[in-house]
Amino acid sequence: MAERDRERANTEIMHVLDKAKAEARANLTADEDKQVRELEAKRESAKKDLDGIKFKLETARAAAADQEANEKAYGERSATGAAKPAYDRVARVGTEERTYRKDTDRKGSQFARDVAKRFLFRDLEAEHRLNRHMQEERVERGQYLERAGNTGNFSGLVVPQYLTDMYAPAVRALRPFADICNKHDLPPTGTSVNISRITTGTSVALQGSENAAVSNTDMDDTLLTENVQTAAGQQILSRQAIERGSGSEEIVMNDLFRAYATTLDNTLINQATTGLSAVAQAVAYTDASPTAAELYPKMLAANSAVEIALMAQATPSHIVMHTRRWNWFQSQLSNAWPMITQPGVPTQAIGVNNGGGYNSGVRGILPNGNLVIVDNNIATNLGAGTNEDEIYVVAADECHLWEDPNAPVFIRAEQTAAASLGVLLVMYGYFAYSFRRYTNGVAKIGGTGLITPSF
Repeated sequence: MAERDRERANTEIMHVLDKAKAEARANLTADEDKQVRELEAKRESAKKDLDGIKFKLETARAAAADQEANEKAYGERSATGAAKPAYDRVARVGTEERTYRKDTDRKGSQFARDVAKRFLFRDLEAEHRLNRHMQEERVERGQYLERAGNTGNFSGLVVPQYLTDMYAPAVRALRPFADICNKHDLPPTGTSVNISRITTGTSVALQGSENAAVSNTDMDDTLLTENVQTAAGQQILSRQAIERGSGSEEIVMNDLFRAYATTLDNTLINQATTGLSAVAQAVAYTDASPTAAELYPKMLAANSAVEIALMAQATPSHIVMHTRRWNWFQSQLSNAWPMITQPGVPTQAIGVNNGGGYNSGVRGILPNGNLVIVDNNIATNLGAGTNEDEIYVVAADECHLWEDPNAPVFIRAEQTAAASLGVLLVMYGYFAYSFRRYTNGVAKIGGTGLITPSF
């Protein structure tokens, strides 16, 4: 996250400087100077975060090395032939290894197995490992465990953080759009997020004459309320599958994680009334024989509409499209090129493909500098022929997403289906989002020009 923020700030700074250079200006405007200063502050903040992470890693490695050296020293007999001290009599300095670690349990098999064993057989060793894991979580993320424990009378288990990092970007449509949104910590309580929108601003006008009354308009706001939503899934796994199967619980848990990520992202794009498609201002592209050369101006029209709506509040930064549209866009040939291109984009090309895979971040750059995100949660059954998709133009800073910090997704297993030899696995998480702070703050391109592409 910190590295991505730093790269984004660098990209936007270069865009401002290149714009001034292209206009043969020696100095930046006041607004540009302010923007660059803010971006430099963001870049420095991200750099400090990265430095902090590196420092913690170096400290942990040094502590682990000290611990290993101490254990080796204590493990050797002295010259007098005295036996080495007992384990509980040795003083150790450093950090204890986590119970479930990526290097020893990469896919979470041991964690999932322990969850099932604890509730199925009351396995003491599994329960001991899970209790130790929960104690580790209380040290690192205690405030979130306390909040989760007060929401109901059940035993909650926090999934090891490295598993959420690992499984979220695996397969399915996942969450490419959600990952570029402006992230916020979900408030610790409440079922909604309230945002104050200034609907009437102050006024400034020329004074009519000396001592005449100056312009005065009372500022007014309207409350925007976005609901906190719950994404959840469950699966009943048979005891036979757990006891006789190979990795059955691991497969179920992995799929629940992927389904959760996909559902969250799909909700952001397609939910009625508040989703991206529902609130975006429309730019129509109607054509029986669509071409990329005809589609690109529509993207600029949508970009212009968003920029007019947001002005200095945020800059249109990303274009979000379906995989089929991006690949079709790349398949198009042209003997003409834009009059104006983004620095770094070859003059005889309509954009750049970064060569990345699905859900790997920015896939390309268009001539106007918009970054391309490919997301297969975009519907492909729109329009009268139920075969159209849509393209979205957004300012990432104005796409707000609230989630629990560190993505705490919880899972519990209970023998609620004992009569049928079943075990219930449940996973859930809370989130809220908003694209409605500014009217027409996002835009979409749709129409018959976006039917199923032909290659």
